[in-house]
Amino acid sequence: MRDKIFLAGLFGLLASISVGIGEFFLHYSPQIIGNADNYQFFQFVSRHHLIAGHFLAVFTIPFYFVGYYHIYKMLEHGNKKLAAIVFGLGIFAFTIGGFWITSRAFLGTIVHLQNDIDANIYQKILDNYTLISESLVQVLRVIILLLSIFFSITILKGGTYYKKWMAIFNPIVLLLFVFAIYFIAPQIGKYIAPIAMNVVHFILFSLSLYQFKNINQPSV
Repeated sequence: MRDKIFLAGLFGLLASISVGIGEFFLHYSPQIIGNADNYQFFQFVSRHHLIAGHFLAVFTIPFYFVGYYHIYKMLEHGNKKLAAIVFGLGIFAFTIGGFWITSRAFLGTIVHLQNDIDANIYQKILDNYTLISESLVQVLRVIILLLSIFFSITILKGGTYYKKWMAIFNPIVLLLFVFAIYFIAPQIGKYIAPIAMNVVHFILFSLSLYQFKNINQPSV
């Protein structure tokens, strides 16, 4: 069982890397700063990167589901019901995130074609996209907030395989940290902000695997 739990954590870590690379292809260009309005940063992302990033992210985002099974097992001994809530919210979060990320390459293609589309129609397409797809990002952040609360509460109650200091390294705190880097040092932050949720989970799964390898008994 220990090997399965560790392997599940590795899948989560792999997801953070592979989806992160895919999302980096989808979103990053040296011109990303200052071109956020109307998704104009996409005009600097090549078609090749849009396609490669799309398929890499889409085919590997299910690995996050396996990764959250690892989180569940790490929390289970503390409180099985709370651990199950964290697991369910993790699945929900990356289902929503998966739907969102499938739309990005197509949006990039639309931005590339903006000069071939009537300006009014083009703006209506973007406005409709913002309502239908970009709103999912806000939903995702709310889910991650709830997940983080239950994650931290479960750890602080004791009995999990995490040290209690792990409660502060919950996803929402890590997400705020990533965005803080972007605002404080944008020349560094521009590389991690476009893949923020993946950076968050790279840290989360790295710390989780480290603790799993070094803790033999549940914390008290």
